Amino acid sequence: MSTEAATRPTYGNWRRPRRPGLGPLGLVGTFGVFGGLVLTLLASLISLYAALVVFVPLAVVLLPLAVRTQDGRNVYQLIALRIGWRRRRAKGAHLYVSGPLSPRPGGRFRPPGLLNKVTASEGRDAYDRPFGVLHHPGRNLYTVVLGCEPDGGALIDPDQVDVWVALWGEWLSRLAHEPGLRGASVIVETAPDPGTRLAHEVLPRIHADAPPAARAVMEEVVERYPTASSEMHTYVTLTYGVPPGKRRPKEDVISDLAIRIPGLLSGLVSAGGGAAYPLSAERIAEVVRVAYDPAVAADVLDARAQHGGTGLEWEDAGPAAAVETVNSYQHDSGVSRTWLMTLAPRGTVRSSVLRSMLEADTSTRRKRVALIYRPIDPATSARIVEADRRAAQFMATSGRGTVQARAASEVRAAEQTAAEEASGAGLVEFSLMLTVTVDDADQLADADVTVRNLTAASRVLMRPADRMQAAAFTCTLPAGILPWEQTLVPHELQEAL
Repeated sequence: MSTEAATRPTYGNWRRPRRPGLGPLGLVGTFGVFGGLVLTLLASLISLYAALVVFVPLAVVLLPLAVRTQDGRNVYQLIALRIGWRRRRAKGAHLYVSGPLSPRPGGRFRPPGLLNKVTASEGRDAYDRPFGVLHHPGRNLYTVVLGCEPDGGALIDPDQVDVWVALWGEWLSRLAHEPGLRGASVIVETAPDPGTRLAHEVLPRIHADAPPAARAVMEEVVERYPTASSEMHTYVTLTYGVPPGKRRPKEDVISDLAIRIPGLLSGLVSAGGGAAYPLSAERIAEVVRVAYDPAVAADVLDARAQHGGTGLEWEDAGPAAAVETVNSYQHDSGVSRTWLMTLAPRGTVRSSVLRSMLEADTSTRRKRVALIYRPIDPATSARIVEADRRAAQFMATSGRGTVQARAASEVRAAEQTAAEEASGAGLVEFSLMLTVTVDDADQLADADVTVRNLTAASRVLMRPADRMQAAAFTCTLPAGILPWEQTLVPHELQEAL
């Protein structure tokens, strides 16, 4: 191993909080076990037959809580997912048609699903820059979208990369102190460059009296450049909520967000985000429109290059038609499939762990990688790390052999997390979602192979979001959809299960 490789900083220590309760049962299952044992003992005082009558049904009910998949879902959750999918199919909710000839009121192309009731407004920050605000009326949430052009990792000193990572971690820890912040996401979208932007920049500037050789060179550059290039866009969404029972006018919320945006942008620039800026309501609508209909990407670029904008409104950012299947989501000119992270990379990793996943792929029409963050307030963070440390110590003292060795490693990681939290570090829950869009459903098999190769290189375990492809597709858009805010079962109760 070279000295340079040995001195490069490493990262890691991502931990999934331990579920309270006995083994895989969870807190609800543990209470059920102890309650069932008490009832069985009381029934055994009557007769053995009465004890069996009580014990067998309880065992049948509690056993599915102990059988879990790799990502922690139990049998009841899998059954609920299938039932929900069948109900949506029976109601026709997996189909979406919009436009003037559709039965939907207004005759416009509103985004479907979780975005159907979202409205867009616009404000101006302290530097008089326009920024769009998406209002989610169901949960009374407000989302702002920031765009940035991150500095690449090529020819960058490892010390500078380490500084960027540290400042990014500090920016994330600040989110826990943002009043009313419910969640954030970082979305990196890549696609092959159609080349129209270069053509609009170069061809009009070729003089009529230019030498033929120079003209031929420039025309060849315009023709060949798109075949080896790609476009990459990075968006950061911040979703704020209004406390339950408290009503605030939308204008007051927008004014409050306008004050916060400059500080948030400065933090992104310091963390290597490059040029950072807020997205206007029109720009957000354009991004969503291109995601649903990739074929219009070149037209959007042309309109922005020639006229400075498209004039697109949020009510027309959705698809004309969309169909959700078990393992795909068909929308206008594209077919998409989304994957969810089940396990973060174990052990130590380098800063380039996600590079292969974030790079553009020529075999796909568009690709979006969404890192979704849920900041945790300091009081809750202290309680979580202390409970995790006690659970790790208990496992280390109760195991044997290799189990004890693994538990000892867990104890060291838990102790390190507790020490870092006590010194002021923030605690953030995160997940990762990956959406790949292709031209035809027949290309999804090749997309599966591509994603497997990308996740293997990044040491990330992922699974397809089967039977919820439409919702997962929406979560990877820069529209502020937070998965834990869209569930019928509260997040705390899900953790107990």
